[in-house]
Amino acid sequence: MSAIPANLRYAESHEWVQDNGDGTVTIGITDHAQQSLGDVVFVELPEVGANLSKGDEFGVVESVKAASDLYAPLAGEVVAVNEELEDAPETLNEAPYEGGWIMKLRLEDAAALDALLDADAYQALADAED
Repeated sequence: MSAIPANLRYAESHEWVQDNGDGTVTIGITDHAQQSLGDVVFVELPEVGANLSKGDEFGVVESVKAASDLYAPLAGEVVAVNEELEDAPETLNEAPYEGGWIMKLRLEDAAALDALLDADAYQALADAED
């Protein structure tokens, strides 16, 4: 498994969250998640403008092996989606922490970021699943 970026926060449902410093966050799936899924062939993106509560399903990642629902790790409004994934879903496999971001969210409560897992806690969770 590749290194888990220390600058990100993580949900137990295998989404990563990057604080953009302006009240928004960028969200994607972790390297562990994409490895578990295998080759990604389709990504269903949320609608820009959608309001999500923590735990809401916001999309689906389909691979050659399975389809996996995506869950919002935080509450907020979708302000951008990565439309490049519609034509190149394999980006989730190739660059899950860079080009493979899925959406940007304007947070309802920035303090909620602190409730997510740090890199060490996420590593322990991923190791326990392997």
